[in-house]
Amino acid sequence: MIESRFVKTGPSLLAPIIRSDTVGQLLAELLLRPDDEVSFADLQRATGAQSAVVHREIVRFIEAGLLTARRVGRGRHVKVALDYPLLRPLTELITLTYGPVPVVRDALTEIAGVHQAIIYGSWAARLNGEPGPFPRDLDVLVIGETPRGVLHDVAQQASDRLRLDVNITRVSAQAWADRTDPFIVTIRSRPLVTIIDHDSTGTSTNGRS
Repeated sequence: MIESRFVKTGPSLLAPIIRSDTVGQLLAELLLRPDDEVSFADLQRATGAQSAVVHREIVRFIEAGLLTARRVGRGRHVKVALDYPLLRPLTELITLTYGPVPVVRDALTEIAGVHQAIIYGSWAARLNGEPGPFPRDLDVLVIGETPRGVLHDVAQQASDRLRLDVNITRVSAQAWADRTDPFIVTIRSRPLVTIIDHDSTGTSTNGRS
């Protein structure tokens, strides 16, 4: 679940034409995996939004023809309608604005040595409601012992997909916990978006904070 430092329900600062960050996050989870079928519960966990909000927005998407729905037991699973007329431009917009969380999260989830992954800097600030220009890069902090060469390759792949410079910095779990390094102190004082946290639950959050 996306874990941001502040709860914000107002207009999107990453893409002003999107009515809220929750809508942007839901669209990112759906559009960046067009072949996957997901449940309402999956989307709630991934975005951290209230179930009523997720239900309302997903119903809107279904009614607009963006999603198809299938009843599974007592719930419904949804999937992107590949014939939706605006699918291509909408996917491009969402990838560039709300794509960082699912793209970086999915790239790091299966990599050994990643205890936590956190987005910081201007992109995290916008998602947390701090006004400013559109981010020109994406700063990611990995806490763990993954080789830097592996993280460099992940950053390059994410950069290519997002069309945004992705910078991944690695620190040890001990350094992150000690809070004595000025760099870490500064990061901790600013808005953050936790995208993976194996330490708190034993498994990846697989979503935003």
